[in-house]
Amino acid sequence: MSEIAEQARVVAATNAAGAPPTAELHVDGLRVSVEGKPILDGVDLRVPVGQVHVLMGPNGSGKSTLAYSLMGHPKYQVTGGAASFDGQDLLALTPDRRAKLGLFLSFQNPIAIPGVTTVNFLRAALRAQGKELPAREFIARLGEEMTALRMDASFRSRYINDGFSGGEKKRAETLQLAMLEPRLAILDEPDSGLDVDALRIVADGVLRIMEKSEGRMGVLLITHYYRILENLTPDRVHIMHQGRIVDSGGPELAHLIEREGYDPYTTATSPPGTEVSRP
Repeated sequence: MSEIAEQARVVAATNAAGAPPTAELHVDGLRVSVEGKPILDGVDLRVPVGQVHVLMGPNGSGKSTLAYSLMGHPKYQVTGGAASFDGQDLLALTPDRRAKLGLFLSFQNPIAIPGVTTVNFLRAALRAQGKELPAREFIARLGEEMTALRMDASFRSRYINDGFSGGEKKRAETLQLAMLEPRLAILDEPDSGLDVDALRIVADGVLRIMEKSEGRMGVLLITHYYRILENLTPDRVHIMHQGRIVDSGGPELAHLIEREGYDPYTTATSPPGTEVSRP
């Protein structure tokens, strides 16, 4: 484990041992349909602030649907169950209110916003959340975060995701995460399309942000593959299949998926959705 990863783990452990109960994402029996087609079939999940939880599963299992549903995308219709964060009913809130509560979604495929520069976008986002900084402080902090992510200064004036490579888009999303400092970061496949070097930069960036939060941010990281976990060690790993969490465990569960793939779940003789909870 890298030094920064160890620091983040110590911070989380200290928070858990010496602080009052932390905020937590609660998902209970969540059911969601898209254009009339059921996708989520009773998802149960807990993600405490201060921890990194990883959600894995084969294509079409419902991972991204869960992410979009938690953020309130209008295309995703909640048909049952509940979802709350820090005791507040998420399903009763508009997407902007969920963001103000502290939720953040990093998109798997971020869209371009021609005409809106990175600087203007981030200042507007901070202002909308009541976190606006004086101009000099904002520029200094932006420069610090961009340097940490090995982003060229020209990114400040580039339009959001317009002409960005896959790696540049993921770094831009991580930059937004660093500047907005959410309480719960939902990262939808931040490793998608990245080479080894870019993957390490993004993973280390998330760990650094976790460390700076001093236990005040939780992460729900969605991925298909083990490789990002070589740089980012989770507290818990959850496996999703056919719209439900079917297994949960520690980091060793991700190692199992790396060795055996998802066949034990997709070819299991037990009924789909039968959950096995590992210590």
